[in-house]
Amino acid sequence: MNFSGKYQLQSQENFESFMKAIGVPDDLIQKGKDLKGVSEIVQNGKHFKITITTGTKVTKNEFTLGQECEIETMTGEKVKAVVNMEGNNKLVTTFKNVKSVTELNGDTLTSTMTLGDITFKRISKKI
Repeated sequence: MNFSGKYQLQSQENFESFMKAIGVPDDLIQKGKDLKGVSEIVQNGKHFKITITTGTKVTKNEFTLGQECEIETMTGEKVKAVVNMEGNNKLVTTFKNVKSVTELNGDTLTSTMTLGDITFKRISKKI
């Protein structure tokens, strides 16, 4: 399955509690909670380029499945991680005790991040 496309955020759950848990300052949480970010994914075989635009903040990450890469987290920190594919529609990685799963079903992209007992879920639709 090819992930390429642009996806607009439709809804999210546990945004504030998750952002607090990973250390995002309260003022940035308040600014970010109502923004409808757009994720653009370009997939070329096992290579991915992901650009996330939320308001004025643009985060770009690039990786090849199964190879160590450096990714920028939601706090702006750069960490080393390995992204793997589970089945043919799930991207899975773990960094700094956060498990991230991005699943594509039809034109719906569901991103779930789990830290301890807090699960942050975002649902985006292809545009």
